[in-house]
Amino acid sequence: MSTAMTNFIMGISSPGTERLYFLKWMRMNLDNVSRIKLSELREKYKEKCENSENKEEIKEIDRQISNSSLGTEHFFREMGQIYEASRSLPETDPSRQQLQHLPKLCAELLLDGFPLELVDGDASNIPLRWVSDVLSQLSDLVSAKKKIRVVTVLGVQSTGKSTLLNTMFGVQFAVSSGRCTRGAFMLLIKINEDMKNVLNCDFLVIIDTEGLKSPELAQLDNSYEHDNELATLVVGLSDVTIVNIAMENLIEMKDILQIVVHAFLRMKEVGKKPKCQFVHQNVSDVSAHDKNLRDRKLLLDQLNEMTQAAAKMEKKEGNKSFTDVMEYSPDTGNWYIPGLWNGNPPMAPVNAGYSEAVYELKKNIIQLLRNCKSSSNNIMEFKKWVKSLWNAVKHENFIFSFRNSLVADAYMKLCTQFNIWEWEFRKEMYTWVKNAETKIHNFGTIAAKSETSDMREFLRSLKSEAFTVLSAWETKILNNLTQYFKQTEGHVYLVEGYKEEFSNSAKVLRREIESGVKYQLEAGAGIRQGMTEIDQIKDNHTKEIEKEVRALIDKCRKKKVQMTDTELDKEFEKMWKETLEKLSFSEQKTSNVTDRVSHCLRENLKHKGSRANELLSEKSLKSCGNESFKYTAEGWFNKFKHTANKLVARQDHIMAAQHLADRIIDICTDFVNKRVKSKNNYHDTYIQEILHMIDVTLQNNQDVKINTEFEVSLKQHICGFAAREFQKMHEDFIEENDPYRCLIKNKERFHDDFKDVFHERDQCQKKAEEFTNRCLKPAIEDFVNRSLGPDIIDEMRKLEQFSTRMSFQCSILLDLLSKDDFQNYVSYIRSYEKYVKTWILEQIKKHFSNESTVFEFEERHLRSCIDSINSAIEKAKTRERDDFKAFIEEICKELGDKLVISQDALGAFMILNNADKEQFAGCLTTSVSDLEKALRSESKVSTFEMKLQHLCVEPQDELFRQLIGCGKQCPFCKAPCDAGGKVHTEHFVSLHRPQGLGRYRNIATGILVTELCSSDVKSDRTFRCSETKHEPHPYKNYKDIFKDWKIQPGESLEASDYWKYVMTKYNSRFAKEYKAAPAVIPGAWKKIKKEQAEKSLKESFYIK
Repeated sequence: MSTAMTNFIMGISSPGTERLYFLKWMRMNLDNVSRIKLSELREKYKEKCENSENKEEIKEIDRQISNSSLGTEHFFREMGQIYEASRSLPETDPSRQQLQHLPKLCAELLLDGFPLELVDGDASNIPLRWVSDVLSQLSDLVSAKKKIRVVTVLGVQSTGKSTLLNTMFGVQFAVSSGRCTRGAFMLLIKINEDMKNVLNCDFLVIIDTEGLKSPELAQLDNSYEHDNELATLVVGLSDVTIVNIAMENLIEMKDILQIVVHAFLRMKEVGKKPKCQFVHQNVSDVSAHDKNLRDRKLLLDQLNEMTQAAAKMEKKEGNKSFTDVMEYSPDTGNWYIPGLWNGNPPMAPVNAGYSEAVYELKKNIIQLLRNCKSSSNNIMEFKKWVKSLWNAVKHENFIFSFRNSLVADAYMKLCTQFNIWEWEFRKEMYTWVKNAETKIHNFGTIAAKSETSDMREFLRSLKSEAFTVLSAWETKILNNLTQYFKQTEGHVYLVEGYKEEFSNSAKVLRREIESGVKYQLEAGAGIRQGMTEIDQIKDNHTKEIEKEVRALIDKCRKKKVQMTDTELDKEFEKMWKETLEKLSFSEQKTSNVTDRVSHCLRENLKHKGSRANELLSEKSLKSCGNESFKYTAEGWFNKFKHTANKLVARQDHIMAAQHLADRIIDICTDFVNKRVKSKNNYHDTYIQEILHMIDVTLQNNQDVKINTEFEVSLKQHICGFAAREFQKMHEDFIEENDPYRCLIKNKERFHDDFKDVFHERDQCQKKAEEFTNRCLKPAIEDFVNRSLGPDIIDEMRKLEQFSTRMSFQCSILLDLLSKDDFQNYVSYIRSYEKYVKTWILEQIKKHFSNESTVFEFEERHLRSCIDSINSAIEKAKTRERDDFKAFIEEICKELGDKLVISQDALGAFMILNNADKEQFAGCLTTSVSDLEKALRSESKVSTFEMKLQHLCVEPQDELFRQLIGCGKQCPFCKAPCDAGGKVHTEHFVSLHRPQGLGRYRNIATGILVTELCSSDVKSDRTFRCSETKHEPHPYKNYKDIFKDWKIQPGESLEASDYWKYVMTKYNSRFAKEYKAAPAVIPGAWKKIKKEQAEKSLKESFYIK
């Protein structure tokens, strides 16, 4: 370190006042040195211009003039560079330790009102480590909660930008000795207590920038990019941007406006909306504002023109005018300021009108800050903005690379909140559908409360009620979304661009739930309608048996002798046999489910034309689905220019189509298994739902090019095995509900009741227990099983890893890393959906391992049922009718909206019942109390795995459905999309993989490739795929092909350390699995440790 720098650091390390004097005198002396040096050089320049023809000499003097302005900022810059250099030394090095206090020194100077160089004027670079550490120290000095607002100035060189800020805020940006600002400087102003509430901040940060279109940079090829970078950076950091405009020079004004508009357009795309004020300096006329209406109109026209040009360059042609990009009014957004001097310096006095005009501008800026809707940042958040903005502007394609932790955090909060609303909606509809299904099951029974006896009319009323509930919830979510974006905290303004996407997601969610509700109602009503006839037959048979039993009792009682139990048994057997012979038991006919499924399939494919019909006729549905589905690309692919392309296209297409078919088959198989598990009768809505699921999945995967042959063969395969399963389910249902079988099942009960009534025994206790155990117990267990699924989902959603799509994805990858199992990685990559569902189920079992929480849920639902039953008994007791049958009907009707009581069990219970109503009610209350204790004991004994098997809503499937998002995968590496909501205009992935993990290899060598999408999109490499007809296409222009994908260029080499580590560790095993040659692993990848992989994963998903 030089002596000058050592002395400088010692000087600024002095206590308070002494340090201020040191810097003041140093600045004055440096100005004097610069002034003397500049005078000499200017004289020399003048002589050379007059006498010398040597242009090199003139150029050299010109360069010396540019570099001769020396100020304290150069010493501070040197100090920052020394500090950054010291950070490369080992932590224990004495030289590094001696310089650790420098950021704190600079932070103290910032508080004292001295500027900090944000952008190095000579290197056009932000020393990020230095600036970050200074801001961190500043945050420590003033408290982390202190909020800041930012005002910046942009404009042409030497138009008085620094002077304007100095006059407006009483600060001291360097303006003497003809010095022009280089780079960008920030300065901190403390806000008075009385103004803090007005401005909603504690400090004001003022940023002064070097002039755009400076002569020194004009000769350089990248001067336009330099100006663009600087403008984007300062506009991105600011809440209010002051733009200095010289109206006299129209050409120059166009250039400046285009740079400024580029910056504002980019900020709009990432959610930042700074206010803008155009300042016209050196306007002498006091009535300039009134007279310059035409000029302001001209300015707006120029701004609109520049907006269209910038939007075209940024590929955002939707922005047609400047007001599309930001709020701007020509009347309130323009300020005319007279010249600083009255006359010609140096003897001219200062123009009082200048200060007055600047004061009016200041008042307007304070008003703008007061009305600012966006929340102010604290210093650490400002630091993050600086860091991420600078990383973003270094990429030429700014819009697609910008993403920082503040934006990510705001997006995560929005996703989390939307997911909460979505689950509340789904949970409400689960409860509604559960109650509606209960009403449908009880329709036409004594428990029914509906006044209508027509099932179609009843179904219509339920659908109408569902529509009302769905509409109310859709409106509620849309209102919640509107209110969410009105709040000022939490940086909501950064994600305002996603508002429309989430509004559309709410509408799509409503349509999705509405479709599911409609399907469940129709299926339930159809099954109940089919049961009506069987129930009627059973009821008639039961009544006939009861009549015969009563006749037998009368006959036996008329005998004068006392009959023994053996004699009674013989009489009952004789009566039973005779009655069964009298009853007509027509065999319940089974439907041909395969024919019904085939009809539904033809209806589904009839719009596909004659080719689909031909294919259906070629093959019987009975022969379909017996073997695993294998797709061959016969008749699919077009002719390509080269045979190699043709071969590659065929292989790629077969692999993608087979993968899609396997996914669809898995989804449909799960659906069929669930329906079979329910043990209901078959209904056509089942196969219609399967065909709908296939259509939706094919529609969502249009990147896989399929033809009619593929669709027909896949649907035939799925419908073939589904028809066989549904046929067996239908036959089992018919057998289980056969009236003859049901009578035989209840024979013992009829026999016991016959003897009880004959001997005139008290049946109250026995019948109360029978009603409790055979009617109420199954109904309560069914209610708990139907209610428990949403409770488990609710509890799991409270966990961080299930709050958003990104948290969920990160948790799975962290778990994979901790388990360190190669086969798990293969399953995750190749069978994503299957692996993830299994993983969710594991997490559910792990979370409920102690079972106390699930027992609390069961206890709550059990208590709710018991309370309802006791309440129904009390209400039934108050009825005037003494008839026992009416008493039971009252109880069933009261419970009709909550419990589904088996009609078979109830019918058997009601016959030969001579119990006293009052006595029975007392026995029933006791029996219900005993049932509660018994169910509680059973619940404690039953394991959580056993409980999961009986749930109507499977938590792992529902959680997967909510967290899978749109289900799209990166077109290159196949990583799943991380965007929130069902409907979004652009897909993105937080963490891309090496493409070799998705089976990609070099065509010539067969070696797995290691390239990352995030690196390729900023390279000159090309790719081929079916969308490009297997012709080379530049990665940089990937959006020409995949318009709805946003692949962010990797901002650092560490961005994908996770997958680099995985591929390095299992390189040879992946090669063997994929039947390829091992990848050539870069040397840097081999140095990545497990800890680094974990750290990079969390950073990529913005997990703290």
